Amino acid sequence: MNGDPAENRARLYLWWSRLAAMTAKELIQFGRDTLLLVAIAYLFVFDTYMAGNVSMQLNHAVVVVHDADHSAASRELIYHFRPPHFRLGGEVQDHRAGQRLLDQGQALVVLDIPPHFERDILQGKPTDVQVQVDASNTVLGFLASSYAAQIIGQYGFDQALARLGVTEHSMQNVPIIQSQHRVWYNPNQRDAWFMPIAELLTVITIMAIMLPAAAAVREKERGTIEQLLVSPLTPIQILLPKVIAMSLVILLGTAVSLFFVLRGIFDVPMKGSLVLFFAVTTLYTFTTAGLGLYIATLSRNLAQAAMLAILVLMPMIFLSGAWTPPEAMPAGMREAMFLSPLYHFIEMGYGILLKGAGLDVLWDSLLSLVLLGIVIFGFGVWRFKRQFG
Repeated sequence: MNGDPAENRARLYLWWSRLAAMTAKELIQFGRDTLLLVAIAYLFVFDTYMAGNVSMQLNHAVVVVHDADHSAASRELIYHFRPPHFRLGGEVQDHRAGQRLLDQGQALVVLDIPPHFERDILQGKPTDVQVQVDASNTVLGFLASSYAAQIIGQYGFDQALARLGVTEHSMQNVPIIQSQHRVWYNPNQRDAWFMPIAELLTVITIMAIMLPAAAAVREKERGTIEQLLVSPLTPIQILLPKVIAMSLVILLGTAVSLFFVLRGIFDVPMKGSLVLFFAVTTLYTFTTAGLGLYIATLSRNLAQAAMLAILVLMPMIFLSGAWTPPEAMPAGMREAMFLSPLYHFIEMGYGILLKGAGLDVLWDSLLSLVLLGIVIFGFGVWRFKRQFG
């Protein structure tokens, strides 16, 4: 900046005062938009709370039984299918009745015990037990079939030991390999620690794209964008306050969700630095805000902006690992995940909150997010300046 230092300071003060005034104007306008206020409160509070109550574990899955033996052995096997994983839903008289219950969604598992089940066990003969599982929900179907296989396998193992006369005391003298697991970061494997964080990071993504886009499109709908363009404001002074104001709103919503929902209700541990988490969140909101600015340049109204935002959001979420583990994706999609800012944000979010990781561990994810942020936000600013500059 050339010229007199006092004049340069005056220009700099004027530039920042205009930026501050425009940011305050954006916050005031946002505070007058009841619909957006309700959406923010719902997503950051109620949506996160509902996600914490969603469990992907098998819980009281309905089991119906076709017992063709009606013996003590069959009743003992049935007893093993008990809460909290299973719940007995009654007995059916034939195979077709059990199949109908599976088709109607009234049962998840049908346990079919053949005739002479107890007699074959006492005589040492092999016997089969059929388990039919409704796998239309693949996660629950997989868990139900796995748990059922473990229950029946353990029951068969116990019966074999009893037939050989092996007692629990004598088993202590037999060489055996014991599997002892140590679970880190979430020892009780509580979904209430995993699901709300994933939902919060997804909500931040939605708001980081939608709020700047809505703020810019709203100027078009009200016809005030032309007034701003003929004012002494530069395009940067028009768009940057929108991003700053909406980022402040997102950070406030994130703080409410973290302290009142995740920690207050679900007791989610926050082992890492919250300062680092909010710094990463700020960087992420600026990164994805570039997509919102680009969407705003293509949209004439808020409805168009919302539709375009969905087209951008869905690939980001699918490629983030929030819904599908990266290991379950094809090789090409796993490589494409590195182009999703949400993927790196999730890596850092879980690393900071649950693992207590710092920059010495997360530096590569942070670097990737910075590079993506430069490209995406820079592209959004370039597109905005090209249209309105």
